[in-house]
Amino acid sequence: MNTRDFKHRIYSELAIISKALSNPHRMEIIELLAQGPGSVEHIAENTETSIANASQHLQTLKAARLVKTEKKGKYSYYSLADIKVYNVWNAMRDLGMSQNAEVEKLIHNFRKSRHNLESVTMDQLLERVQGGKALVLDVRPQSEYNEGHISTALSIPHDELLQHLSSLPKNKEIVAYCRGPLCALADDAIKVLNEHGYRAIRLEVGYPEWSAKGFPVEN
Repeated sequence: MNTRDFKHRIYSELAIISKALSNPHRMEIIELLAQGPGSVEHIAENTETSIANASQHLQTLKAARLVKTEKKGKYSYYSLADIKVYNVWNAMRDLGMSQNAEVEKLIHNFRKSRHNLESVTMDQLLERVQGGKALVLDVRPQSEYNEGHISTALSIPHDELLQHLSSLPKNKEIVAYCRGPLCALADDAIKVLNEHGYRAIRLEVGYPEWSAKGFPVEN
């Protein structure tokens, strides 16, 4: 094998990965699986795609060795093949947010439409939690919370928030978080909380970023 053939074969193999990632639905699936394993049904529901389409996208990711499956009873659960998959996805997202002005504009306009929701960094949240100055609220689905969550965080899925408002203190700041900076579950929850007289802000990232930084987590 000469040098040119070698390079062509190597880059062809690497291109399989980049091709698998070059789809908005598959990008969202990776963000979802960063929260923990999920069935096809769970992935289809949370990405608002059909089960057939979700399955097809998962097979593409599996063929590129980006996800793996585990059989539990009659269901197959998908998970990221390695933490490196999330790291690459995270780097791509950060690159897009820093280099693509349209991405920044979309995020800005979305946040502005939510009444300029305030956010805090991971370091700021850690300081507030350690000082007992904030209540941390995880608004992801219960199954994702059970897979892992920020230490001391209270679980109230965003679609159940109105039922549990009375259990939350109004004399303490509430910091809500969800799957990451592109996830709107925390935004929706904060809007509800603020409308009902609570002081609520969001963590600018999500559980995967918090965990990847080595900050306190529970599962």
